[in-house]
Amino acid sequence: MDDIYTKNAEIMNALSTPIRLQIMDMLSCGELCASVIQESFSITQPTLSYHMKILTSAGVVSMRNEGKYVFYSLKMEKLKIFLNEIEQIITLKEECVCHSIMENNCREQY
Repeated sequence: MDDIYTKNAEIMNALSTPIRLQIMDMLSCGELCASVIQESFSITQPTLSYHMKILTSAGVVSMRNEGKYVFYSLKMEKLKIFLNEIEQIITLKEECVCHSIMENNCREQY
């Protein structure tokens, strides 16, 4: 289970800035050229590259080259798995970690 927490924390970290969330929102419309994304935010190419590297490293965005152009798109399967796993983490279930800590409830100590 620890690997699920680690993997999802990496994705959450990648999504933790407004600009990266906005990029994800833009990519929800489909594949976009890097220059279109860059112009939308009035940022430099190195700044865009920095943000895109974080998103691609987390596995939520894919990159492809076509000549001198770079295109980005969402990795929908990875995002669906991520959302499902987050739902599983926040849903009460029989094997939930909360059951072991509930036995040591703070109110019972007083």
